[in-house]
Amino acid sequence: MPNVMIPAEVREDVETLWVFHDLQHEPRQVDVCIGLGGHDLGVAEYTAELYHQGLFRQIVFTGANAPTTVDAFPEGEALGYRDHAIASGVPAEAVLVEPEATNTSENLEYSRNLLVEHGVEPTSVLLVSHPYQQRRAFATSQMVWPDVDVLCVSRPQTLDEYVAGVGDADRVVDMLVGETQRLTLYAELGFISHEEEVPGDVIGAFDRLVAAGFTSRLVEDRRPIDV
Repeated sequence: MPNVMIPAEVREDVETLWVFHDLQHEPRQVDVCIGLGGHDLGVAEYTAELYHQGLFRQIVFTGANAPTTVDAFPEGEALGYRDHAIASGVPAEAVLVEPEATNTSENLEYSRNLLVEHGVEPTSVLLVSHPYQQRRAFATSQMVWPDVDVLCVSRPQTLDEYVAGVGDADRVVDMLVGETQRLTLYAELGFISHEEEVPGDVIGAFDRLVAAGFTSRLVEDRRPIDV
């Protein structure tokens, strides 16, 4: 059975990564919201909540499938998110679906192209992502969409609340570790903005968590694969 509690011996380091990846962007009115696909249905739920607050009128859900999401969303992440948003009261005509993207760069590139096909060229975009994905998603947007004002947010929740929702603490820690590695590695490879610096305390926490065995989401072959 999965562990649903962060082990006490690594708790401080996990909190360090959790806080670091939260950009603390405040949602505000924008032209378009893009919900980034993945395992986390909270992205669709929070997107629907922000829609009902009147912050935007157009949504794009983007994402194909990955081995970790195909069971939850057999028709694809974006379609699953769309269905959930509509069930939450979002009008179907407000939602576009981009079902092909398999990484964050594709999420943004394909969403931008889809919007252009529908005559929408936004000057401001709100990305809704997983909590651990905020920094990399934002850094990716600076490479893919540099002329657009981008914010990146996640559904507000504590680390413990998120772990309880996922139901597997080790998986959450692995994802936080994997995202921290990608900030440096993907900048080196030119996939994201080079402006993102990782502070020393975050590097220390990352190194200790890797040494503790939280390595299943690390990139080994230097390809742009999302967790």
